[in-house]
Amino acid sequence: MPIRSVCVYCGSQPGRDSAYVTAGRLLGKAMAENHLQLVYGGGTKGIMGAVASGVLSHGGRVTGIIPQFLVDMEATRHSLGQLSELIVTPDMHERKHKMFDRADAFVALPGGIGTLEEIVEVMTWAQLGRHRKPMVFANIGGFWDPMLKLIRHMADEGFIHTAHLVQPLVIDDPEEIVSALVEHWAGQIDREGEAEIIAKL
Repeated sequence: MPIRSVCVYCGSQPGRDSAYVTAGRLLGKAMAENHLQLVYGGGTKGIMGAVASGVLSHGGRVTGIIPQFLVDMEATRHSLGQLSELIVTPDMHERKHKMFDRADAFVALPGGIGTLEEIVEVMTWAQLGRHRKPMVFANIGGFWDPMLKLIRHMADEGFIHTAHLVQPLVIDDPEEIVSALVEHWAGQIDREGEAEIIAKL
């Protein structure tokens, strides 16, 4: 099966560097042009909004998954109505699981604590053998450099016991992310993870 959908984690704020929002739009455009559906946290502001508008303005499909309590904080109800599909969940836990289940790959654009927590959780699931879906740090302007340094430090100190399962792609140019994902996906063998481990989670 070809790659069909990409989950994008990113900030609901635009950040201080305009390159972050620009990267979001460019990634969204590339996804639409390559017929990849966006799965994301449903926000219509900041970088989240930029990615969604990039997809929608180029004819792509967007699934927004947002918990009820964040609807008025991270989005406007009018903008939510423009999405191809909107799923409102009762809590963050269900939101994250739905995003995971609907995605074939994951991309982390710049963002805050929530973005960091989401991509780290997906990396944790990879380490535990739950999935082999490709993961990407969109390292816009070196945004993720401190995080990548910390990951290397953890591995060097022996705390990432299955480091070969946690190998996110690091891509600086947002326009190269989609092609890298497609190429990486074609070389994957076991994308579903290990059934026994999944059953224990």
